[in-house]
Amino acid sequence: MYSLELSLRYSPFPLSVQRKEYDDVKEIYEEIKAALNDENDSSRLIELKCEKVQDKFITVRSREIISVQMYEKSSIAGGSKKPGFSLDI
Repeated sequence: MYSLELSLRYSPFPLSVQRKEYDDVKEIYEEIKAALNDENDSSRLIELKCEKVQDKFITVRSREIISVQMYEKSSIAGGSKKPGFSLDI
C-alpha cells in the first residue's frame, strides 16, 4: 500500500490518498508535481478519487498545495514507514 500526502497552505492537517499499486500513486504524484511547476496556471484544480468508495472525491486548487510526498505503508512496523526523511539507519 502506498500513500500520497499533500500539505495545504493554512491547514495544519495533510490530505492523504492511498493506492495499492506504486504506478498509480506515482502517476498522481507526477500530475501534482507538474501542476506545482506550472506558474502560468495557478487556478488549476486537481481531483483526487478514493479507490475504495467510488463516490468519494476531493478537489484541491494547485496553488494551495505547498508540498507533496509519497511513501510506502508497511504492515511490519505497526502500520507505516515514517513520512518524510529520517536519519535512522
